[in-house]
Amino acid sequence: MIHNTYPPLTLSPPHPLTHPPSHSSTPSPPHPSTPSPPTHPPPHLPLMNRVLHIAKTLLLTYYAYMLEYRAELFFWVLSGSLPIILMGVWTEAAKGGGFGLSPLDFTRYFIAVFFVRQFTIVWVIWEFEREIVEGKLSFRLLQPLDPGWHHFASHVAERFARLPFAAILMALFFLLYPQAVWIPSLSNSLLCLVAVTLAFTLRFVSQYTFAMMAFWIERANAIESFWFLFYLFLSGLIAPLEVFPPIVRQVVLWTPFPYLINFPASILVGLPVNLSQGFLVTLSWIGLFFVANRWLWRKGLRQYSGMGA
Repeated sequence: MIHNTYPPLTLSPPHPLTHPPSHSSTPSPPHPSTPSPPTHPPPHLPLMNRVLHIAKTLLLTYYAYMLEYRAELFFWVLSGSLPIILMGVWTEAAKGGGFGLSPLDFTRYFIAVFFVRQFTIVWVIWEFEREIVEGKLSFRLLQPLDPGWHHFASHVAERFARLPFAAILMALFFLLYPQAVWIPSLSNSLLCLVAVTLAFTLRFVSQYTFAMMAFWIERANAIESFWFLFYLFLSGLIAPLEVFPPIVRQVVLWTPFPYLINFPASILVGLPVNLSQGFLVTLSWIGLFFVANRWLWRKGLRQYSGMGA
């Protein structure tokens, strides 16, 4: 998505990131200050080196922004502690039996859910909607870089910035509840890493696709709010899919929602999952949303230009 049809320009600093609406459990991103913009790579570099240079510059720049708000990052990590609350509810309910999972299984599952959510939180629709409404996308379009890469880099950099805080909270929990400690096997750890990466990609691409509707409507985030209702109940955030009725579970497994949380969390704790179906369905939904995103992007740009932006 890097175009060479424009003269080399400097990459502008990102616009301040916006807060999602209060009804969503998704923590909001930081509001970075404006540093000096990074420079564009020399035009004589090979294409791959230019790509790597731009990627490194974006990630380091956005990572520096996020570190300026370390205290806020800690509270954003805390705001994603809903799985810890639900863990207590399901652990007590499991003592009566009938769920197929033991109280210890529920405890480990929701700890894994907390961990997975730290890497899959996305807010791109609020950023992109703000750029459209305020007309700030016009300057992005002058750069030889697709605006989507700015949003993607800010999300990836924020993952690294929040990781230490999430690790501290998990270590504190295991210190208070040592019987819940488990060490995933190497194979499960690697599979979980792949599943989490795909889950983040799916979450980002799907929400970025919904963000394209901002070219036509002023409240594109209303689509995300509606989508979030299904995400909340079908992703495994509220309850693992093992407690769903078998027929419902079979239907849900063909939707994108379980692969955002339940699938990687189940791999991490060692619950039985269909790996081939999981990865195939995830990749299929990523491809579907990506194609829709590029089609809406081209249509939206014509709409944006027609409005005189």
